[in-house]
Amino acid sequence: MIPAVVIWLTVAAFAVLGGAIAFAAMRGNTGTAADYYLGGRHFGGMVSGLSYAATTYSAFMLVVLTGLTYRGGVGALGFELIYFSGLTLLVVFGPRFWLAARRWGFITPAEMLGARYGDRKVARLAAVLSLLFLMPYCTTQMAGIGLLLSGVTGGAITLLQAIAVGAALAIFWTLVAGLRSVAWTDAVQAAVMLVSALLAVGFVVASIGGVGVFVARVAAEHGPWLDVPGPGLWSLGTFLALSIPWFFFPLSNPQVSQRLFVTEDMRALRRMIFWVLGFGLVFTLIAVIWGFAALVLEPGLDNPAGATPALLGSGVVPLPVSLLLIVGILSAAVSTLDSIALTLGSMVARDLMRQGEGRDARQILIGRVVVVLVVLFAAVFALRNAPIIDQLAALSAAGLVVTVPATIGAFFWRGGTAAGVLASFLGGAGLAIWLVMGASVSVFDPRLALGVISTTVALFVGVSLVTQPRAGALDFKRALRRDLDDHGVW
Repeated sequence: MIPAVVIWLTVAAFAVLGGAIAFAAMRGNTGTAADYYLGGRHFGGMVSGLSYAATTYSAFMLVVLTGLTYRGGVGALGFELIYFSGLTLLVVFGPRFWLAARRWGFITPAEMLGARYGDRKVARLAAVLSLLFLMPYCTTQMAGIGLLLSGVTGGAITLLQAIAVGAALAIFWTLVAGLRSVAWTDAVQAAVMLVSALLAVGFVVASIGGVGVFVARVAAEHGPWLDVPGPGLWSLGTFLALSIPWFFFPLSNPQVSQRLFVTEDMRALRRMIFWVLGFGLVFTLIAVIWGFAALVLEPGLDNPAGATPALLGSGVVPLPVSLLLIVGILSAAVSTLDSIALTLGSMVARDLMRQGEGRDARQILIGRVVVVLVVLFAAVFALRNAPIIDQLAALSAAGLVVTVPATIGAFFWRGGTAAGVLASFLGGAGLAIWLVMGASVSVFDPRLALGVISTTVALFVGVSLVTQPRAGALDFKRALRRDLDDHGVW
């Protein structure tokens, strides 16, 4: 185990560095809502790409995905590769999101949908669903921080203390300068997370005896973990239940789709996508290898989510590298919290409370209040639900997927109507809540994901076919065609 005082000193140094970056970022703020929530739409490809990566590849990777590998074997790699393949959606939708936001000044994805379908109720309901279903995902980040710091110190740092630190950092960085400070700290944190994870995996594999010995020991001691479907967790149904919602993550989760609004030009957007894909592939492999290494060196853990703390506290990774990786995981979790809270703040201000142009100060104030409330709520919930963080994350994905048909239809089907969108949102979300809360359907059961998706699509298409588009609805498909052609986008 790592002494608690060493962890506290490391976290303090990390907080000071992050604070310096946040205050430096604050100097660029102009006081507008677009500046606070989107960084003035002036980010380059590398910073926006690393920020997107840090937001997406969060504590989920080295806490939940590593735990899923530890518990169920190679199926976790297949699950994450399905998510990774979903990032290709950015190639199709990224330019369309960016062009629409530039042309009509959208700040939130919900605002974009409301304008496309000509009904503010669409934007308001999308914002409500985001609030409802992103809370569990916030909880996974908080719980990840708590399990990490508590685990590596053998409980010397309590779950409450660890979560309080994560909440304080998330609130501070977001309040200081909005997305600009979040993105700048994200870029540094993503680099730290990747380098430290590569070093840690290298030391762990070396301690086992090298790549050959590592592979041989996994095969000899845990052969079923290399077989499909594995030792018990994964089945075709479970795989489908978890993978299908996560494939649509780039479209369903507003904290990442909003990132498509922030780059300075189309070239920067393309570079952003390149950085995201490269980071994602490398980090996916790291998280799965890390899980198998924990299986070899720390077998028999009661809670698979404790695999990473167990490895870091085992002594096989040099202390400086362990501390660097702890900072990386902590920063990833804080980054995701920042991004979700900031996006929800913008949605509450613009979509729920209808604070439009000319009310920038009020929009920023409302957003800051929402940031604090979201982080505090997630912290309290995490203290009570840390053992089920993998299910909470999956429930979030299953609930948010109800927005996907309307988002795809916004750009590719001119026949979609506001009535169809509202019916699909209410029907899909209502079914998801009833299946989980009323029928006790697990997130590992494919009936949840398949039922929600099929219901949402059927309602969106069916109701749209029997209703008329609103008079004020925008026609993205026609209006953006020339711009897409000018930029060489299909």
